[in-house]
Amino acid sequence: MRFFQNERIALFIDGSNLYATARALGFDIDYKSLLNVFDQNAYMVRAFYYTALLDDQEYSPIKPLVDWLDYNGYSIVTKPTKEFTDSAGRRKIKGNMDIELAIDVMEMANRLDHIILFSGDGDFRSLVQAVQRKGVKVSVVSTIKSNPPMIADELRRQADAFIELSDLKDRIARPTAPVRPAAPRPMGMEYED
Repeated sequence: MRFFQNERIALFIDGSNLYATARALGFDIDYKSLLNVFDQNAYMVRAFYYTALLDDQEYSPIKPLVDWLDYNGYSIVTKPTKEFTDSAGRRKIKGNMDIELAIDVMEMANRLDHIILFSGDGDFRSLVQAVQRKGVKVSVVSTIKSNPPMIADELRRQADAFIELSDLKDRIARPTAPVRPAAPRPMGMEYED
C-alpha cells in the first residue's frame, strides 16, 4: 500500500460488501483503526460509508455501528431498504447503494488524487475506469483469499492497485473477546441446544 503524505484521498466503503468480505476472512473490522491506517499515510479528505437500513424495524443491528461511525469521522450515506415479492412468491429485501456511491465518487473525483474503494462488486469497473480518465488513481480493497473470491476479476484488473483485505487484518481487526467456558449444567436435566 503506497500513498504520499500530501496525496488527497477518500475512502468509499460499500458497507455490506466490506462486512461480507471481512466475515469470509473470519474477522470483524475496527473502523477507528481502519480510518487511522489510511489517515496516517495521506491527507484524508473524507471517508464515506454506504449502507441500506431496514426502515420498519424499531431496532436494527447495524444502527449502533452507523451512529458510531457518524460520530467518529465517517460520512454516512443510508437509504431505506425496499421489500418486494419475487416471482416464486418469496419475500425479498433490496438495499443496493451502488448509485449513491458512484455519484459521490464522480462528484469528489476532481478534488482527489487517490480513491480507495472498499468493494469487490464488478459493477464498479466502469466507475473506476471513468475516474481514472480524470487522472485519479484508484485502489480497490477486497479479497481473493476467500472461497469464492469476494472481488470480481474485472474490477481487480481495472484498479491501479489491489489491496488484499487479509493483509490489513493485523492493523484493522477488532480484538476478539476471550471465550469463556460454558457454565456446568446440573445433572439429570435435559437441555435443547
